[in-house]
Formats: sequence, structure tokens, C-alpha cells
Amino acid sequence: MTLNHLLEGPASAPPLLLGPSLGTSYALWDRVAPELAATHRVVRWDLPGHGGSAARLIGPGATVGDLADLVLALADALGIERFAYAGVSLGGAVGLHLAVHHPQRVTSLAVICSSAHFGGERPWRERAERVRREGLQWLVESAGARWFAGDFTVPGLVRDHREADPEAYAACCDALAAFDLTDRLPGIGAPTLLVAGREDPATPPAHLRQIADAVPGSALAELPGASHLAPAQCPEAVLAALRAHFDGVPRRGMEVRREVLGDAHVDRAQARQSPFTARFQDFISRYAWGEIWTDPTLSRRERSMITLTTLVAHGHYDELAMHVRAARRNGLTPEEIGAVLLQTAVYCGVPAANSAFAVAQRVLAEESGEE
Repeated sequence: MTLNHLLEGPASAPPLLLGPSLGTSYALWDRVAPELAATHRVVRWDLPGHGGSAARLIGPGATVGDLADLVLALADALGIERFAYAGVSLGGAVGLHLAVHHPQRVTSLAVICSSAHFGGERPWRERAERVRREGLQWLVESAGARWFAGDFTVPGLVRDHREADPEAYAACCDALAAFDLTDRLPGIGAPTLLVAGREDPATPPAHLRQIADAVPGSALAELPGASHLAPAQCPEAVLAALRAHFDGVPRRGMEVRREVLGDAHVDRAQARQSPFTARFQDFISRYAWGEIWTDPTLSRRERSMITLTTLVAHGHYDELAMHVRAARRNGLTPEEIGAVLLQTAVYCGVPAANSAFAVAQRVLAEESGEE
């Protein structure tokens, strides 16, 4: 009786739940979730009656709160107490509800192509009534125009729409009809990102701006060329926005990089940065410094010793000089650095260690003011 879901990423990584839009399955996240799973335990879930979730999980007169309760039950079943959350459209509404009514569970929130009110009750009541009467085919025929900009489409998502359970779909419409958190937005305390598709006819950018204006400290990104299902149509842009919001890796990575290498070195590297090297600099800050050097499994002293050894093994003596200085910042004494380099003589070769000792002696002499 839990929502159908897909788990991706390491079990030890911070959890991130991804919610779908009405009429889609968790396949909406196919081009984004695997990348997010590099740094998160990603949990994609299906709405009732969509994808692999049972239709009986929801009934007539359902609310977004009911859907949020199903998400919390899923998190509980997976042993997840606190989580980051991102959702599209109805999935985004679930995220807003969670942030308002269960703030202790949500560490960070991203609301994509969604709204705090979805344009009022009447259109959704009328849609629910017609779906219960006629099924979903009349909506499927217009899915492309409602979901995507231009000639773009994703046949698999359209198929998911066609195969959704009409009664469960109508119950989700009931939930959207009753949803309005406009007055509760200022109470959201989780770090919040709003992502709008500039070509979105269902939840135009004004809906996301309204949320951004009300939620303290929130950020807003508007994606050119994106319509309602932005993660499917503009996955790279959505991924970049979510990474920056949830990971905060470049900022933290730059802090650690400066702590280990020193401001002067990092300032020189930044001054030399060009459009050609910008992505590489971001890569270094994000992964080397933002993930590896921040991992508490090893101390910085230990990481310095490993780094010195590896640089000697590969003959990277310019980098070695930089990391001898870094090793001193990380607490290694000259004697300990010498012991590391002596170890390399055994396992990397005497010529490599000879060159390494020459580099280290020069750096340590400069540090002590001796020439």
C-alpha cells in the first residue's frame, strides 16, 4: 500500500525525493535523477493510479495533504526521517504542503513548474467530472501542447498519461481543486528554489514568482524554452539549478580549497580563469574540493599524505610543490613530509623520490625564509 518508487544512488547519501506531475510517472525524471544520484539517495515516486502505484491509494475528494501523507509513509517505510524534496506541478504542490505542515521533515525544497493555487477550483472540478465520465483520451490528445514547447515531445510520458487510471487521475484533480497555500507561504522555513518554464501555459512564471516573493530567502530561476515538464524538455538546465540548490558544492568546495591551498594560490587560479577553463575550475571546486576533501572519513592530514604520494608516483612535481604547502597547512611537520617522501622511494622509485625531495626542500626553505 505504499507508492511505487525507484531508488537510485548510495544508501548512505543524503535522501532526495522527486515528485511527478499529474498524468506522468517517475519517468519524468529519467534525464535528471541519475545525475542527482551521484550525490544523493534519490527516491522517485508515482502518483496513485500512475506508473506502478495502485489507484486505490486515493479516492474522490482527495487533497494534496492526502498525497503528502502517502509520501511521508513511503519515506518512513524506507527509514528516511529528513529529506530534500523536488516536485513538478502536483508534485511541487506536495512539496509545498510538506514544507508548511511537516517542516521538521524537509531539509530543502525545489518547486518546479507549479503553483500555490493552480488557478482556482472550478476548472479542476470540471476536469475531474469529465474524466470520470469520458476517460482520459480527450486529455491525452492535447498533452503535447500542455506539456512541451515547440515540436518537442516524450512519447513515453504521453503513454503514461494514456495508461493512468481515470478515477485516480480525477481524484488528483480534486486535490488540485482544493489546494491553496497562498496565505501559508511566508511560514516556509526550508531553503526554497522555484523553477519556472517561460513557455509554460499551465503554471506560467507568474505563479512561481508569487511563491518566490512570499517565501523568505527563496530563489527563482526562469528557464527559456521550457514548458510545463521542464525536467524532460530542459534536463540540463533543471539539473544545474537543482545541483546548485541542493548540493551547494561549488561554494563549500571553494571554502575548502582556500583553507587547504591558501587564498593567494586560489586567487591566482581564479584570475587566470577564462571561458575555456571555467568548467574545469567548477569541476575541481565541485568534486575534488566539494566532495572528496570534505568527506570526513579521512582527516586532512591523511589526505595530504595520500596526495603527496600520488603526485610523486605520477611525476607531477609542480602540483607537488603546491601540496607540500597544503600539507603544512593541514598540520604535517617537515619531518612527517620527509617520512612520506622516503616511503615513496620504496614504492615509487628512488629517482622519483629524489626529485620530490628537491621540490619539498625548496618549498620548505621558502616557507622558513631560507634560500
